[in-house]
Amino acid sequence: MSKELEKNYNPGEIEDRLYEKWMNKNYFHAEVDRSKKPFTIVMPPPNITGQLHMGHALDNTMQDILIRYKRMQGYNTLWQPGTDHASIATEVKIIEQLKKEGIDKEELGREKFLERAWEWKKEYGEGIINQLKKMGSSADWERERFTMDEGCSEAVNEVFIKLHEKGYIYKGSRIINWCPVCETSISDAEVEHIEQEGSFWHIKYPVVGSDDFVEIATTRPETMLGDTAVAVHPEDERYSHLIGKMVMLPLVNREIPVIADTYVDKEFGTGCVKITPAHDPNDFEVGKRHNLPEINIMEDDARINSDGGNYAGMDRYDARAAIVSDLNELGLLVKIEAHTHNVGTHDRCKTTVEPLIKQQWFVRMEEMAKPAIEALKNGSLKFVPERFDKTYLQWLENIRDWCISRQLWWGHRIPAYYCDSCGEFFVGREMPDVCDKCGATHFTQDPDTLDTWFSSALWTFSTLGWPEKTEDLDYFYPTDVLVTGYDIIFFWVIRMVFSGIEQTGKLPFHTVLIHGLVRDSEGRKMSKSLGNGIDPLEVIEKYGADALRMTLITGNAPGNDMRFYWEKIEASRNFANKVWNASRFIMMNIEKAEEKEVDLKDLTSADKWILSKANYLFKDVTESLDKFELGIALSKIYDFVWEEFCDWYIEMVKPRLYNEEDETKAAAIWTLKTVLINSLKLLHPYMPFITEEIFCTLQDKEESIMVSDWPIYKEEWNFAEDEVAVETIKGAVRGIRNARTSLNVPPSKKT
Repeated sequence: MSKELEKNYNPGEIEDRLYEKWMNKNYFHAEVDRSKKPFTIVMPPPNITGQLHMGHALDNTMQDILIRYKRMQGYNTLWQPGTDHASIATEVKIIEQLKKEGIDKEELGREKFLERAWEWKKEYGEGIINQLKKMGSSADWERERFTMDEGCSEAVNEVFIKLHEKGYIYKGSRIINWCPVCETSISDAEVEHIEQEGSFWHIKYPVVGSDDFVEIATTRPETMLGDTAVAVHPEDERYSHLIGKMVMLPLVNREIPVIADTYVDKEFGTGCVKITPAHDPNDFEVGKRHNLPEINIMEDDARINSDGGNYAGMDRYDARAAIVSDLNELGLLVKIEAHTHNVGTHDRCKTTVEPLIKQQWFVRMEEMAKPAIEALKNGSLKFVPERFDKTYLQWLENIRDWCISRQLWWGHRIPAYYCDSCGEFFVGREMPDVCDKCGATHFTQDPDTLDTWFSSALWTFSTLGWPEKTEDLDYFYPTDVLVTGYDIIFFWVIRMVFSGIEQTGKLPFHTVLIHGLVRDSEGRKMSKSLGNGIDPLEVIEKYGADALRMTLITGNAPGNDMRFYWEKIEASRNFANKVWNASRFIMMNIEKAEEKEVDLKDLTSADKWILSKANYLFKDVTESLDKFELGIALSKIYDFVWEEFCDWYIEMVKPRLYNEEDETKAAAIWTLKTVLINSLKLLHPYMPFITEEIFCTLQDKEESIMVSDWPIYKEEWNFAEDEVAVETIKGAVRGIRNARTSLNVPPSKKT
């Protein structure tokens, strides 16, 4: 054997070289091949605003493990990569950049702004992809997609038009999450609920025509300006005499009715609830049931509008202070209680979100939710671990219509066109020539764009050529497994499921493998504000990608958060060194000896023991990987390689290797090489670089470990009796070692 390993394991020297080799050999690329069974994973598309963080590193390592494992099993594997335009996150970043240059977004204009956005995409979009390559991700980069590329954009338009024709997409006024700083509606996914210290203000509403009053409690006094009723529970005897009567809305001096509705909790607060249909989602539903007026008292920037009377023009919080002060002066403020509650804030700009009634585009969800619920209940869709079934079902069974329009410029523009003369609108693939209603010929396209999740919901099939009936779509779809964090089950997974069923008639995947968050060593979420984030590239620079990958999977159970410790990285690096040094030792001995064909009957008990152990390991690891127990499989490989193979077997055979006369030397060398090759194969999905370097130096029958065959259990390698015999000897050796240690007998002293 002419090749040999470097004396020291140096990941910096091997990783980029090997990745380039794999790319040049086209190992990651998949084409339709009907003679093979496909295995497909779509990469959750990272935002073009992002840097690779530990969450990305974990998510993509898990996907890469599954893809490499299935590739070695002989599947035709496609790992479909791409990036997400992330409309609001990207727009916020570009606006920040423009501000630094002294440029106002509105003055720049839509067209010029979009030019800047595409420049941003070009500059930053490739960054995270290059970082994923540093991790060893074996995705099919030739097929890389972007949520706003031509094909994905065509798919988005097609789905919008189809859903609109079916009556599932409509324009209407409903409560949405509104960010007063970004001045756009935002999805539930972009609302972070943060615990804040607040107050409950108790206020008297006088009953018209009497000295009586009702007492309500609110955390947002400014919204009382838009109250259109006070509600009580129909069975609450305290207030039954008031149902149907009017109360005077303080400060505004508008009479509003007392209504009965089961939404009210008799036991909570005073049992009287102010109803503001334009500023609260629950109040909105109550308002619909009772035909109440909807009075929006806020401008888009959260200042009070002209419906707010004396408070018009004030910021919402200034208005709150003024309202509380005026109520106090009028003797209508009963008390103020301290109250800690969760407040919705925009995850991008950290502004408190305002629930507002707005004219927006919505998707009717009731019908599309049904097959998505059924898919889980009939077992065709599975979550790993199963406990996330509840999260999925809870959200779908209580689903509201989905607000899909955003007041942004970066994103898929809504394909709706308004007649400039009569205001009639048309939804279509292109602007109409003439208005069916009034005959005019001038139209303006809707200025809004679509929620980012609308396009990423189509990701599993839009990336394969849908709406065209392509070969790729027919062969690679449905995909197999989706790997994602538990924090986006609602926002993305559910939308992909109902979109896949609605548009293709098939589930987009059969399994959702859920992972937790990577936290710091104290268990805190990694964040910029805490300054506790760890850059995966820094770890790779210092310890190598294999050590990082191994650390992220060691002890990792599906769905559970994990803590990042530098000590774990050190331990992974130590394991890599152990494998490297053991491989060098084996190769040096192979070099010195003539390799001979060996029959199983030529093996000693020790050889049969390690071969039998390895044989059962193939079975165990395969079973664990098939159950998505990636951490358990790695633990089994680690224990076998470190303890059984390196610490026991290699030590056992050293006397045979050093004795030229020993007739079993060839059997020892064959066993060492066979077990090492198969151990490297098991380890390859976790530690792709070191295993490739050793494998290609150790043998020349196969050109890469990536495309070698996965080890399978062989009945003829089952040597139960030899296992028992060697385990007995090991027990005796341990006993002697323990006795020597307890009696302080130094290793140099003969027993």
